[in-house]
Amino acid sequence: MTNSDERSSAPAGTELETGARTKLEAAGGAGGPNGESEPGREAGGKSARTGTDSGLKTLIKLAVRRDRIMLPVWVYALMATVGSTAYSLKKLYPNQADRDQLATSIASNPSLRALYGPLYDTHSLGALTAWRVLGFGGLLIGIMAMLLVTRHTRAEEESGRLELLGSGAVGRNAPLTAALYIATSACFGIGAVAAIVMILFGEAWTGAVTFGACLFAVGVAIAGTQAVAVQLTETGRAANGIGALILGLAYLLRTVGDSAGSGGGAEWVAWLSPFGWIERVHPWAGNRWWVIALTLAAGAVAAAVGYRLQGARDLGSGLLPQRPGPAAAGPGLRGVFGLGRRLQQPALFGWMAGLLGFGVVLGFLAKGIDQLLKDNKQVEDVISRYGGAQGLTDSYLATSVSFLGMAAAFYAVQAVARLRSEETSGRAEPVLSTSAGRLAWAGSHLVYPAVGSALVMACAGLGVGIGAGAVLGDFWGWVGRMLRAGLITTPALWIIAAVGVALFGLVPKWTAAVYGVLGLLVFIAYLGPAINASQWLLDLTPFTHIPKVPGGVFRWAPLVWMTVVAAVLAGAGLGGLRRRDMASA
Repeated sequence: MTNSDERSSAPAGTELETGARTKLEAAGGAGGPNGESEPGREAGGKSARTGTDSGLKTLIKLAVRRDRIMLPVWVYALMATVGSTAYSLKKLYPNQADRDQLATSIASNPSLRALYGPLYDTHSLGALTAWRVLGFGGLLIGIMAMLLVTRHTRAEEESGRLELLGSGAVGRNAPLTAALYIATSACFGIGAVAAIVMILFGEAWTGAVTFGACLFAVGVAIAGTQAVAVQLTETGRAANGIGALILGLAYLLRTVGDSAGSGGGAEWVAWLSPFGWIERVHPWAGNRWWVIALTLAAGAVAAAVGYRLQGARDLGSGLLPQRPGPAAAGPGLRGVFGLGRRLQQPALFGWMAGLLGFGVVLGFLAKGIDQLLKDNKQVEDVISRYGGAQGLTDSYLATSVSFLGMAAAFYAVQAVARLRSEETSGRAEPVLSTSAGRLAWAGSHLVYPAVGSALVMACAGLGVGIGAGAVLGDFWGWVGRMLRAGLITTPALWIIAAVGVALFGLVPKWTAAVYGVLGLLVFIAYLGPAINASQWLLDLTPFTHIPKVPGGVFRWAPLVWMTVVAAVLAGAGLGGLRRRDMASA
């Protein structure tokens, strides 16, 4: 077969990579798999070796092209988080007396300090915004940086695309350098936009620049650690698992140190985490730039270790030894549903454990909610809009379950999106070449966003019930009520997951758009009540229609029609899957 025949038979999904390789070959000549030009192949007959970063510019352009939708969404979401938080705090705490009362409540409540961190200053809106944003916002930026580095390094190796690009003039370090460039550039953009937003709110520009630098620095630190994680395993999923473990441990260290309070015996623990570092920069209340320098240096050192480890392994391999599997598959792996369980189960267990733990933390806060919101009518009204018109504690707990449901919706979408990744990677083809039908294959994955969503929300409600019962008394009563509250949130997750199924079956190349739909719905549900949005806008998100329990009136009707809508959307998607070509563009 000629070279032209081979290229014409390449899958449509590799067009970007093939075009990038063509540019690389034109720039540096044909090369071997290690990125080395063969003698006599360059113009003029000169032999040369490509540098370790050869082809970097082209790889960066390719990465920008691939992330042209995802990166703006991340930047916009975090910008909106900063802006909406500042706007809400300005309305909720309009005068100094309210802010001083808030500081007193935070100082006397270890659970609130663990959730948000210590409040160092109350004399500016910027300091309040930094207190609310740096902890959770830093975690979101860390997740973004982790996913970007894995996407453009280990995931590319796993799929074989990096080997394809390596046949051109691509240096050994170029993919990792391109990934770090994209991740750090995105973090810089988020930091710059956050600073501009705070300046527009009238805050001092020195504090705004420091605040933006904090967000940038924590992203650099996490990107550097992920550059090490991707060298350890052979799969992108495992690399993200290691990165998530690092993020979770860092966030846990921050919460332990912050809960001790100023002068507490365990406050030093927060200094073991980059999330604790950026909190102690004190934007608008000291602007300690040396802490930012420490965070950036940690990221640079970690990245240097990543480059060193990359040179010590072969392309496609990981440094951690891979445990060989058994010679024969066990009964749990027989059939297409066994395979689906093997692929989906780790993510399910991880989400169940994570939301259970976070739910316990939110439940513990119920004891201090009256003290925190005492004499602040604005905050009480917002909590009531989120959780319904009932007692303040009941409203807070209903709100907590609703927020956990918004987080769990990402699990449901992730489980659905696994179908498209299995198809485009070619792994679905050998499964469907057997007696397994398309609907059985799809069902082996869709049982997880269906049943798994209920399990995740059960764990979320159970966690809130355990925490609330431990501090409010009537332990088993609260466990039962909050478990019920978690379960009745599940239909909202089903609707969002069903949108993904419909996209996958009818317009597969737009499957990833379900993340945009999810982000929009969560954005409305999360910020709408805080800014007193119109009811028609709030009605667009399914989370608005979930009965507000405990304390509110329970009705079956919204749960039934949401379930019906989800079933119709999923049925349309499965019908489209039966008729369309697999791996279609």
